Amino acid sequence: MKTLHTMAAALVLLAASGAHAQTAARGAKADKPVKVTDADVRQMIESSFTSKGPATVEGVINQDATQKACSQYPDRLHVPAAVAKKVEAAELKQVKYPADNHFIGDWKEGEKIAQNGRGMQFSDQAGAPNGANCYACHQLTKAEISFGNIGPSLYHYGKLRGNSPDVVRYTWGKIWDSNAYSACSNMPRFGHKGILTEQQIRDVMALLLDPASPVNQ
Repeated sequence: MKTLHTMAAALVLLAASGAHAQTAARGAKADKPVKVTDADVRQMIESSFTSKGPATVEGVINQDATQKACSQYPDRLHVPAAVAKKVEAAELKQVKYPADNHFIGDWKEGEKIAQNGRGMQFSDQAGAPNGANCYACHQLTKAEISFGNIGPSLYHYGKLRGNSPDVVRYTWGKIWDSNAYSACSNMPRFGHKGILTEQQIRDVMALLLDPASPVNQ
């Protein structure tokens, strides 16, 4: 979500290191910091990288309105309330709910998706199914001994919340576009960005809400 400026900070430092070393060798002092514009970074990325498979240069440098807004702050905790409210309202309007009102799929398939971290890399085939990589940020089941903690635990998600229409719609919306409920969230916008298909989201929904799912045991 970072601005092009921030995204390429390491590249800028690397590119400038040679020049700074030569300057230091001559005994000169660097009086001014290197000034880098978004245009500079864009040119650097376009000239240094090539698109391959689902990993495209355009995907890196072309930001939508929400990404641009969130890129102005170091993390979501620093986003002003007014900005956050605007982002969430705009993203909530873009959530697409199932036209057939069928929200729940197969939790067994959902578990496979949640444990699968493949996809969206240059070595993957464009259009191939992606995983959600949920375990990298959340605890899902009691049996797991290794999981990420960037996001909250999802263990007993459905058992604690139930499966009322409001809970079902919220859960769908959160998976489809996390920014609809938490502006500048670290969670990918799985539906909005086309990372997961509608059927995959149904299956992940089942993993979270089906009483038979290991999440709710």
